[in-house]
Amino acid sequence: MDDQTDWYGPDSATFGDRVAAAREATGMTQEELAKRLGVKLKTLQSWEDDMAEPRANRLSMMAGLLNVSMMWLLTGEGEGLGAPEEEMPEGLNDVLIEMRAIKSEMSASAARLGRLEKKLRGLAQSGL
Repeated sequence: MDDQTDWYGPDSATFGDRVAAAREATGMTQEELAKRLGVKLKTLQSWEDDMAEPRANRLSMMAGLLNVSMMWLLTGEGEGLGAPEEEMPEGLNDVLIEMRAIKSEMSASAARLGRLEKKLRGLAQSGL
C-alpha cells in the first residue's frame, strides 16, 4: 500500500475526514466552503462529521473546489491528498481507526434504537 491509501483509505479515514483534510489543504474555512457550495454551514458540518453525505451534484462541485477527485472523496483512491508530511506518534493511527469503528458502531446502534422506538410507538398506539 502507498502512503495515500494508508492515510486516507477506507480503513483509515472516513468521507468526512477526507472532506475536512482537503478543505484545510486549500486553506478554506467551513464557512467559506459552505458558501461556495451554496449550502448551510450546518450541512457542511454534517458531511465532515459523517452524519450525512452530499448529493452527486454537490459532491462534484466540492471535488472541483477542493482540487480532488470525487472517487478520492468517497473512497480515498484516485486524485487527492498525499499523506501528511508530519510523522504521527507510534500507535496513533491504530487509535484513530478504533475510534472510527466505535463511531460507526454507535451510529448503527442509534439507527437501530430509532427503529425500535418507532415500532414501540406503533405497538403502543395499536393497543389503545
